[in-house]
Amino acid sequence: MATDTPTPAPAPTPSARLHRQELTGVVTSAKMEKTIVVKVTRLVQHKLYTRVMKVTKKFYAHDETREARLGDTVKIVETRPLSKLKRWRLAQVIRRSTRVN
Repeated sequence: MATDTPTPAPAPTPSARLHRQELTGVVTSAKMEKTIVVKVTRLVQHKLYTRVMKVTKKFYAHDETREARLGDTVKIVETRPLSKLKRWRLAQVIRRSTRVN
């Protein structure tokens, strides 16, 4: 008589692992070590009044090379938790700020 042993769950496929959420926003702070604060603005329709509103949210993102500066438009990608607040990392700088520091 054969014993039924549970088979382990399959490992996640590379395509599922590589599909991560991406957001685009503006850098509001780059004063921390290897961390930037990105403000992401999106348009949301009010459920009752159907008026379109701007909703902004701050995200802390990891910037390993410290290439992003204040005012830059950047793309951030979801990643594993790096600290208490950081769950995003910098993917690329889309547009440099014309602002001079």
